[in-house]
This record gives sequence, structure tokens and C-alpha cells, in this order.
Amino acid sequence: MKNYKQNLPSSFESLLWSYNFSLIDPIQDKERIIINTINYGDWEHWQWIFSHYRITEVKKIIENVPASEFRPRALRLVCLLLNIKNIKYATRGAKIRAEKNI
Repeated sequence: MKNYKQNLPSSFESLLWSYNFSLIDPIQDKERIIINTINYGDWEHWQWIFSHYRITEVKKIIENVPASEFRPRALRLVCLLLNIKNIKYATRGAKIRAEKNI
């Protein structure tokens, strides 16, 4: 892991509007941060992600999160930039059931 800042920059608050921003932890919540940044962030947000998380971490999250979590255009762009070939195509409901072991 690269060195993390203790808190996210305040510019990320608009990307994580449905969460209590003061409780977001860059380490524990990295999956949500990365997904929301890919979906709604601009280039500065993306640069922060790539400078604070390893590219391999980002790629692993993208490859293992169902494609339905991403906006289609954002997913295509990040796959091109990171040379990602394998995307997990599953419904969001299947992910939720898997997390709850249903």
C-alpha cells in the first residue's frame, strides 16, 4: 500500500454524497471510494486514486465488482486506461446475496 492521507480531500465529498463523509476511511472504504471516483470523479479525483492506491489494487477491485456498479462509459474508459480485459458481469442482486451468504 502506498502512504494514505488520514482523510480524503474535501473535493471527494460530492462523489460520496450518500455517505457520512467525516466517517469515510481511505483504507477501509477504498472499494466504495474507487467505484464512486470512476463513476463520478473528474481527472483530479482519478489522479488522487492512482497516487494513493496501487494500480493493481484498483484493477483488482474493478475486475471483481459487478459491472452493474459502474456507469457504462466510465467502465469502458477505465478498462482502456488500465488495460482491463476481464469484467465480472453479475447482477447487483447476485452480489448482495453473495455478501449475505444467501
